[in-house]
Amino acid sequence: MAEQKSLEKSLENDKGAEGKKKTKKHKGETWTKEGPRDPFEMLDSLSEEKQQEIQKALHLFSFGHGPPKNLQEAQRHTYRFWNTQPVPKIDEKVTSHGPVESQRPSVREEPYSLPQEFIWDTLNLDSQEQLRELCDLLNENYTEEDDNTLRLHYSPQFLLWALCPPGWQSQWHCGVRVKSSQKLVGFISAIPATIKVFDTELKMVEVNFLCVHKKLRSKRVAPVLIKEITRRVHQQGISQAIYSTSVVIPKPIASCRYWHRSLNPRKLIELNFSSLTRNMTLQRAVKLNRLPETTKTMGLRPMTIQDVPVVKALLREHLKAFHLSTCLTLEDVEHWLLPQDGVIDTYVVESMADTITDMVSFYTLPSMALNHPVHKGLKAACVLYCISKATPLLQLMEDILIICKTRSFDVFSALDVMDNKAFLEPLKFRMGDLHKQYYLYNWRCPEMASDKLGVVLK
Repeated sequence: MAEQKSLEKSLENDKGAEGKKKTKKHKGETWTKEGPRDPFEMLDSLSEEKQQEIQKALHLFSFGHGPPKNLQEAQRHTYRFWNTQPVPKIDEKVTSHGPVESQRPSVREEPYSLPQEFIWDTLNLDSQEQLRELCDLLNENYTEEDDNTLRLHYSPQFLLWALCPPGWQSQWHCGVRVKSSQKLVGFISAIPATIKVFDTELKMVEVNFLCVHKKLRSKRVAPVLIKEITRRVHQQGISQAIYSTSVVIPKPIASCRYWHRSLNPRKLIELNFSSLTRNMTLQRAVKLNRLPETTKTMGLRPMTIQDVPVVKALLREHLKAFHLSTCLTLEDVEHWLLPQDGVIDTYVVESMADTITDMVSFYTLPSMALNHPVHKGLKAACVLYCISKATPLLQLMEDILIICKTRSFDVFSALDVMDNKAFLEPLKFRMGDLHKQYYLYNWRCPEMASDKLGVVLK
């Protein structure tokens, strides 16, 4: 869901740490004691504040040496790993669509090799203990802002929603542990998906949550995780995948951008999530982002289980207009869209004739504030689907903003996909810094504009 800046750095850091000279040891350093040590014991013994200082320093030292953020940088980059995979080359001109490798690959029986101090593990998310371990790994290592102020914070309920849709398979929840301590230090997931690419429906998987512990980045575990999840997916006869990153690897089929609508301007500025532009004061920013007190749309209410069939029909008709879209069953619609507190919300508009005419869904993605003297976190809503048939789009989305404001959300975010561009600027969304690239594994197709994307990858 949601973004993988630090993860792709590990995946494409081709220089690695091999060949570097070891730092000279000094007396009195607690991490230089002789004898075998758990690779995480030393830094784990430090305070959270000290660890954050170290992470910020590491970020500053590595600035400018990360993976490419745009196509121009990508064309000058050497992709040691991705050049071995069935994906188009970064400079390849694609004019038709079809598999990169049409022959079904032979599948090895044994897992790929890890460094000797690590072992594979298939996570059991029915276990509260293992689910909490995964939350801790992602919350501490998955992604954080470049200025080291905010970090995504996933709840157990959110991960069950994101990782256990209809048809999910436990072997696609692939973890890496330290052999000696059993500490979870790596993870990658896949979930089943039916994706329509132009006029072709494909059974594939959505790959997500590629996460390597920040103290393990030099081990180049991320490419092995990708190869291992590919092996496990191939075992089920599936050869294609869809995924997204915030950096450019071979080869994006589309690029979109996050936009943000401030609901709590003062807090967002204090957390450095947003800043005041020239000649803008805090008072003016608060006034500019003020919303009406009440909604306008009659019949706007939360979705219920009885609405699933008609919401499915609305989605099927709506998604026909896009080059890349998802195909959802009744069970999928129930899982992905039926409201769950703190995870997913869907609002529908019921007309006087008792028919559902419009719908908007959004998921909740909070962040934890790191070492802030006042604020503990930030609560964001991220739009999933927006379908406006009988209700004017701007009115419908403004009403959703009002609802989110009353429910203590701090910001409402949207990608410029599907029809979202129509409401972004009129409703005072601001363009964010983060781009999101979409990719298909073992399927080439011509590049498409962001408003032709009918899929939001969480």
